[in-house]
Amino acid sequence: MNWPQSEQLLADNARLIPGGLASLNRKADPVIAFVRAKGSRLWDIDGHEYIDYHAGFAPYILGHGDEDQTAAVIDAMQSGLSNYGSGPTLEEGVLARLFLKAVPHAEKVQFFNTGSEATSQAIRVARAWTGRSHLIKMQGGYNGHHNAVATNLMSTREQLGGVAIHGDEYPSVPISAGIPPVEQALTHAVPFNDLAAVEQIAKRGEIAALITEPVLQNIGVVKPKPGYLQGLRDLADRYGFVLIFDEVKTGFRSSLGGYQAVAGVSADLSTYGKAVANGFPLAALAGKAELLDLAMSPDPTKRVLIAGTYNCHPVPVAAAIACLKKLMDPAHRVYDKLEALAQRLEAGQRALFDRFGVPTVISRVGSASCVYFSTVEPSDWWDVLEHHDAAFDTRYRRALIERGIYHFPVIVKQGSISFAHSEADIDQTLEATESALRALTAGPKTTT
Repeated sequence: MNWPQSEQLLADNARLIPGGLASLNRKADPVIAFVRAKGSRLWDIDGHEYIDYHAGFAPYILGHGDEDQTAAVIDAMQSGLSNYGSGPTLEEGVLARLFLKAVPHAEKVQFFNTGSEATSQAIRVARAWTGRSHLIKMQGGYNGHHNAVATNLMSTREQLGGVAIHGDEYPSVPISAGIPPVEQALTHAVPFNDLAAVEQIAKRGEIAALITEPVLQNIGVVKPKPGYLQGLRDLADRYGFVLIFDEVKTGFRSSLGGYQAVAGVSADLSTYGKAVANGFPLAALAGKAELLDLAMSPDPTKRVLIAGTYNCHPVPVAAAIACLKKLMDPAHRVYDKLEALAQRLEAGQRALFDRFGVPTVISRVGSASCVYFSTVEPSDWWDVLEHHDAAFDTRYRRALIERGIYHFPVIVKQGSISFAHSEADIDQTLEATESALRALTAGPKTTT
């Protein structure tokens, strides 16, 4: 399989757009330019069709072009709704009521356009509430592109000093130029699943907040160990920092109430995006009323600005309302279907990897999963560095793409199943997986 038109499009765009894409996170090898999507399928400019498990970095929980959602968006556009820029709207109130019904541990909610805006606002609120400046994040965790968290993602061994850290922080590894050193010094990256490291930093400095995905999904699906999230809750209460769960990926995908509903542990503030609007640009910050109400504090030294011309634009609001209604409608049984499909895929993958003698760990939470080519289930980023066969992962993803199965071609990026996927899609995926493994290995194991 080759993609000459996709490669030419990237080259043409690069004459006008740095790198040829509006978001360089989308740049990958092979270069594939998609031109259409519907349901569980993607089509590229070179005429190839794929079953989609990338889902645009995971928002498409209902699938591309969900007809109920599309109808709601068209109705919003044709009924005279506009981005008035003045006063409240009926629609943002409807969305807020639906959202808080789905996420009952939150008392109030604010809306934005992107997850990065939501996490930035969460950190600003935490700093205003505590009067402190320092922040704890996770090595390997992605919480947005802004300065406070643009650090320590998929760092190399060399960048991290060549040794695993336990009970303390890693060296700072910014992922972008242009971040002032004084600002870099405020962010402390610690290993996921390491409560001792969090406490060490909390003792050492004035921590305003800890922000983490409750499941690290920037590096696949790295689950919290039993008691870890409750341990974070306890440390936040003990040391007086704000606990922020970044549920931009896990929210509305792990369950209707997000991963907090699964774990039974609630943060002070939580951020959401992606699946809340099934691919439309809408995000949310939800949590304790006393924190969110700082936006209206009578004390100007505590008042936290919230503003955005396109916050609650009527089109993504209509999309989000339609998405939440469908997710919440018991007649559709969305989560039951997602779980059944995810179990079918996982069982088939396990059987195939065992048959072909490929050491793997499949980590899954609901409809999101990741295959690690390892005998060790990772508990943090260092485990991935040490044990995951990155070279095989790269070849495996390429082999699947060439067989019409699209996972993002970067190691340990999660796969996501949508409501639009079918059992036939799963079975076709497993057939392609068998073909790929046959090509990548010496063939299936024989037994005597």
